[in-house]
This record gives sequence, C-alpha cells and structure tokens, in this order.
Amino acid sequence: MLIKEEKLKSLLNFLQDNFPLVPEPYKLLAEKFEIDEEEILKFLKDLKKRKIIRHIGATVDSYKLGYVTCLCAMNIPEDKIEIAYKIAKMPEITHAYLREHKLNFWFTVVTKSEDDLNKICNFVENTFHLKVRKFPMIKKLKVKAVFEI
Repeated sequence: MLIKEEKLKSLLNFLQDNFPLVPEPYKLLAEKFEIDEEEILKFLKDLKKRKIIRHIGATVDSYKLGYVTCLCAMNIPEDKIEIAYKIAKMPEITHAYLREHKLNFWFTVVTKSEDDLNKICNFVENTFHLKVRKFPMIKKLKVKAVFEI
C-alpha cells in the first residue's frame, strides 16, 4: 500500500506531541490516520533504520522524581576524542555532544543526589585525567522540541 506523503507528515507531527497512551497505540493511530497499522509500524521502523528518528518513547521529568541534573563540559584533546564516546555510554549520561569550541564535549548527568553527581564527575576526572566543568541549573527553562514536518 502506498501511503500519501501528507498523511505520513501528519502522523509524524502528531506523534511528536500526542502519542496515545493506550494499550494499542498503533491501532488507534491507524484508525485516526486511516493507515494500516502494519504500514505505520513498517514506516517508523524504516525511519529508525535510516537514522531519521532515534526513538519513540516517554520523556520522564527527572526533577519531579527528585533527581539532580547538571550540564557538564570538558576540553578533550583531539587525539583522545574516544574518551567522549566512553563517557557518553555511562548510564548517568542522558545527552552528550561534541562541539567546535574550547570546551568541545558537553554532556548532561542525571543522578539521585549532589553527592552522586560529584562522585561521577570525580570518577570521570580521575579516569581520564581531564577537568569536568559543571554548569548547574540556575533556573529551569523547558523548551518544547516539536518540529513541524
């Protein structure tokens, strides 16, 4: 079945902000957009395979759960950039980005306490012999990331 591009765009726009929290979400989407459920799943799997989308899932509000979040940055020498990939794989790291800047590696740490945050940063510093700079949140600003397709 060939699905019209406009319908697929509408589906993707809808999914970004309105994913149905029901036992059979793709069945509900199939009815809403008049697209076969299997076609929706095939389409989304293809987008993921092609790395157009990373995942479909919930975003948990760590603050409401009592977690501590901190943006951190480091200056990693170019010949040791593999360190960034090792840090990014740590379970406490939720986001990690390489940037063209003196501080060329930025990452977000989410932990249960300030003490745990300090332990993680100290571990990174002691393991890789590089300074971690912490940028704790002063004021929470949440920007909704929904991209019109």
